[in-house]
Amino acid sequence: MAIGYYEFTVSPADNGITLKSFLRRICGLSARSMKVIRYGGGSISRNGMELRAHHILNTGDIIKVRLPKEEQSDIVPIEGKLDILFEDDRLLIVNKPAYMPVHPTKIHQLDTLANIVMYYQQSRGEGYPFRALNRLDKDTSGIVILAKDRIAYNMVFSTVKKTYVAICEGIITGSGTIDLPIGAAPDSKIGRCVCEDGVAAITHYEPIQTFGRHTLCKVWLETGRTHQIRCHMSAIGHPLAGDTMYGGSSELIQRQALHCQSITLPHPITKELIELTTPYPEDFSALFKITSP
Repeated sequence: MAIGYYEFTVSPADNGITLKSFLRRICGLSARSMKVIRYGGGSISRNGMELRAHHILNTGDIIKVRLPKEEQSDIVPIEGKLDILFEDDRLLIVNKPAYMPVHPTKIHQLDTLANIVMYYQQSRGEGYPFRALNRLDKDTSGIVILAKDRIAYNMVFSTVKKTYVAICEGIITGSGTIDLPIGAAPDSKIGRCVCEDGVAAITHYEPIQTFGRHTLCKVWLETGRTHQIRCHMSAIGHPLAGDTMYGGSSELIQRQALHCQSITLPHPITKELIELTTPYPEDFSALFKITSP
């Protein structure tokens, strides 16, 4: 199935509902998005006939959505290496190295994942905006999921489960949950801190291995706050190795020792479960050897 084209069959459970309600439930399209599709060069039809948002659907109706061509962003295409873990007409999933920003910023215009993805997709004759479902800090390595159109993004966004590995300072002997609110740090433009007036944040962790003065932990989140893992692990006295912003030492590693190692998500069309896992990055493996007794 081509990028930007979707086909859905109305089930008995959806008999009698409006097109607007159906598309909102099935693929997260708002009424505004439907207008953008209709008047932007796309189409929404039932059994070959154009439909409007208020039309009532019947069991067995075939709903076809053709998205309009999206305007290209001003991200400059730059040739580079992509570690592709999965790709089809809906998704592109890659393993991002450390020290690479995901999106261009004022000081990083030509050295980001977005630059490389734009070059890659244009070299294949494709044309979709850079649309990341998850964002990793520049110095955090690991899996980044990209949706090739807005429907794929909507259908997958809330279904992704991510697992991180982190090298924490100190010895952690048991699993735990950190339930502490996080807010902006008063003395930093980008830093975060645990504070009473912050937003709810829940982090789970489980030690995998201890070596020297460090513990390798599996970490997963119930919420997705900025710097959540880094802030929370520091709050319980176990900052990430290399994370000088949150009290970690850079003696053994020059970046926060955090890696998005695995993800699971149902495919937006087939609903088959995509499960991907990456190996430890090279600097993690080197750190194991350096700090082992």
